[in-house]
Amino acid sequence: MRPYLYVISLLCAVVLWTSCRKDFEYAPSAGNLEFSRDTVYLDTIFSNIGSSTYSLKVYNPTRDDVLIPSIRLDQGQESGYRLNVDGMAGKEFRDVSLLAQDSLFIFIETTLDIANTNETAFLYTDAILFDSGSFLQEVQLVTLVKDAVFLYPNTLTDGTTETITVGLDGDGREIRVEGFYLSDSQLNFTNEKPYVVYGYAAVPPDKQLSMDPGTRAHFHKDSGIFVTEGASIQINGALSTDPLLLENEVVFEGDRLEPEFSDIPGQWGTIWISPGSANNTIEYLTIKNATVGLLVEGNRELQSPTLTLNNSQIHNSSSVNLWARHASIVSENSVLGTAGNTSLYCNVGGDYTFTHATIANYWTQGFRQGTALQIDNFSQSTSEDLINASFVNCIIDGNMALELSLNSNGSNEFNYSFINCLLKFRDNNEDFSQNPLYDFGNTDIYDQILLNQEVDFINTSDNNFNIGQSSAAIDNANFEAAQAVPFDIKGINRATAPDIGAYENITPE
Repeated sequence: MRPYLYVISLLCAVVLWTSCRKDFEYAPSAGNLEFSRDTVYLDTIFSNIGSSTYSLKVYNPTRDDVLIPSIRLDQGQESGYRLNVDGMAGKEFRDVSLLAQDSLFIFIETTLDIANTNETAFLYTDAILFDSGSFLQEVQLVTLVKDAVFLYPNTLTDGTTETITVGLDGDGREIRVEGFYLSDSQLNFTNEKPYVVYGYAAVPPDKQLSMDPGTRAHFHKDSGIFVTEGASIQINGALSTDPLLLENEVVFEGDRLEPEFSDIPGQWGTIWISPGSANNTIEYLTIKNATVGLLVEGNRELQSPTLTLNNSQIHNSSSVNLWARHASIVSENSVLGTAGNTSLYCNVGGDYTFTHATIANYWTQGFRQGTALQIDNFSQSTSEDLINASFVNCIIDGNMALELSLNSNGSNEFNYSFINCLLKFRDNNEDFSQNPLYDFGNTDIYDQILLNQEVDFINTSDNNFNIGQSSAAIDNANFEAAQAVPFDIKGINRATAPDIGAYENITPE
């Protein structure tokens, strides 16, 4: 027989043999599966809001291919959990094969109503069961469900979602976003339950939205609060005793409660104070993970402060922490931390007084174009006078060489000053040496500043802008200005030898 005919005959024999043989032989599961964890905690979710997807890895440690007779949820089709086993969705699966010394993934999700939880602990539990009888194995599932007050726009008869007008574009056309107007009964947020907001919750004209100490507000993607012309917001947070719990502060953040979302910027929109809104007051507010933490728009009158902002902190915004457009802002003990672009943007002029502020941008999640502090008196479409931008006992710092940006159009007023400030501006290439805006020897503008000296923040990656023992800010604040703000953001007395910034340094005992 010729060699090639022999090869063809052999191949045909192999094909015939494999077509006649039974498929792989599987041994029955014998209760010896292993799991990546014995309990899957799906963390905390709000009632009726879906969870993240969690995974469980199932191992077959034996040298036999096994067939798992069943993988199912203990509560069956009534379970609040959903499974996906090797790409198949469901709540019960039969005869699942698992090769020797191999593994498979099970993905778990849930959407729960708090009415179905334990009345005292608000826990929802179930289990994934593998096999049955003497070979039964199980993995527990546990979820904590929080009740909340849900605020959202209506669905209209045509199936679209209710919208509100938030301004006009360059052609005079309305800019509309999904949102709704708060009713009178919704204008006082309390600390009894957290609030979950979908779309923009608008404060109607001539109304005031108030918030009690300890209020928690969680915002869905592209959501926030819109304070209309003639309306105002009053946030009445108070000093907390626990710096981690912030039990008395008002806190704004996203609506995803899982730990992996705790420091993800840009999860929601902004708190938007529109032109014509005045006498807004904020005390002890923490804003985190927004797109723009606070957007404050003033008008040409500026007869009273657009916003009084005290003892508050904004950090981890994907764009700007505090963006003021021709507004009037008076602020004490504010912390404007890390942001994707600018920590504080005083835009298109205005009137600003910041005392004992810490403005520090240590963004590490990509390229950052903006400085920690940016001030100008114009935009592409308009220009206005910068009546005043006064910074006293403030820290302006970050992880770039230049953390101050000043831009004047040369025609409108541009009045600014820094008194007893710790300022970072390392002009290594002397690009600004002839720019009079950065004449740090001009004591009429830059009085008693500490240029490019060590700040010694405790932990910028964790937005902890307390100052350490090596900080040049210690004991270098303007004494008279400090007496007007006698306590720091944590309630520590700064009456003697005050430090620059929002925090007093505490000597370890």
